[in-house]
Amino acid sequence: MNILFSFLPKEEQQANLRNDFPKAVFNFQKGLDKEALKTADIFVTYGEDLHATDIETAEELKWIMVASAGMEKMPLKEIANRQIVVTNVRGIHKTPMAESILAHILSIKKSLPMVAENQRKGEWSKRVPSSELLGSKALILGPGAIGGEVGRILQAFGVQTIGCNRSGQAAPYMDEMTSFENLTKALPFADFVISILPSTELTKGLLTYEHFQSMKPTTLFMNFGRGDVVKEDVLLRAIREECIAFVVLDVFEKEPLYEGHPFWEMSNVIVSPHISSHSSQYVVRALEIFSRNLTEWMRGSNHLENLIDMERGY
Repeated sequence: MNILFSFLPKEEQQANLRNDFPKAVFNFQKGLDKEALKTADIFVTYGEDLHATDIETAEELKWIMVASAGMEKMPLKEIANRQIVVTNVRGIHKTPMAESILAHILSIKKSLPMVAENQRKGEWSKRVPSSELLGSKALILGPGAIGGEVGRILQAFGVQTIGCNRSGQAAPYMDEMTSFENLTKALPFADFVISILPSTELTKGLLTYEHFQSMKPTTLFMNFGRGDVVKEDVLLRAIREECIAFVVLDVFEKEPLYEGHPFWEMSNVIVSPHISSHSSQYVVRALEIFSRNLTEWMRGSNHLENLIDMERGY
């Protein structure tokens, strides 16, 4: 069984995989080795290097393990046509992303950017606004593993959580639930609107200008899912017309954000360069999922963690 990686785990991690699975042949590469892919049974990738032509020539490929959550950059149609199994690492982002989201919320509520600016100017000023999370409401778009962890932490601060998904069905750590269809009705009650939605045909452009008009002018909007949930011209209009007070963006329609983009200069926008999931434990957790799945795979079992529904894309 040939297993090709297009990224390099640490040497110790590579050695552990070889020791744990002596019947497998591991090929660790930095970047996609197209020749090696032609004979690989299993391909482990971050999901950004595969093209339709690669799937056509990868005649032995049976399983793709994506060491990230997003599928939008992969040739899903071609993979589905070949009936190749796809899994990802859904769930491993919840701790670092929830901590990042909370850090931004607390920083803004306690005016830490202003404190830092005053320090740079050598200015001793107690005229720094500060407010509490207690008693506020957060609307979480996408209350899955990450959204649930965000909800759990926010509830500990006394924040009421409202989850929003396609169906409106109950989700962990959500005090209330609503559906995409009824989103506009819930937005006027939210102090924080946090999107952690993946990129799918259903979620692209989900948030319209009318949605931002429904928000409080004091709302903090945060996008930590995928940038295409709202068109940037819509978001810019909402900011300029003061539909919302503050914006934190970890994802964008086009990445990296180009030099001279208006977001860079806006005092009420924080640009985070898609780093909220970064953690020293990221690859460790990804390989733990891969190892469990590889054990099942070698047993001939189809009970794999995080199987992707190729029609939905998640």
